[in-house]
Amino acid sequence: MTGIEIAVGYLFAWGVRKARRVGDRADAEVDRALDAGMDRLHDLVSRKLDEDPALHRLAEEAGAGQEAPSERTRQRVQLAIEDAAEQDRDFAEALNSAVEQLQKLGPAGTASAGDGGVAVGGNVSIHSESGSAAAWTMGDVNLGNPPQPGPRQA
Repeated sequence: MTGIEIAVGYLFAWGVRKARRVGDRADAEVDRALDAGMDRLHDLVSRKLDEDPALHRLAEEAGAGQEAPSERTRQRVQLAIEDAAEQDRDFAEALNSAVEQLQKLGPAGTASAGDGGVAVGGNVSIHSESGSAAAWTMGDVNLGNPPQPGPRQA
């Protein structure tokens, strides 16, 4: 995953966090540091992309309560940032610095994965008891003794 893909995730997380906090106070000191870093990244990208419709769409999707941006919006924002970074070396360096600082602070608050993937933004514990089966996803499962193979199953 490139720094630009990570930046898009943080930008979306910034929008989600801001939408959830309307009227609320900051949760804790770590949140304040993370918020400051995400604000810095958002300001950097917003100044560079200015009125880019993809960035506005990203903010709309975050404000609408989506868990992640639509694939199309994510791609459009990523391409806009990539284009800006290719044309402006100072922007590219500032973007990489902002992303690195955020990664040191912790997860963006959201996780995303491509089609068929699973992304986790925290701890996961999956277990089974009493002869059952447990998994994040699994196909057909038969518990108990399987039938003995017959002439056609051998």
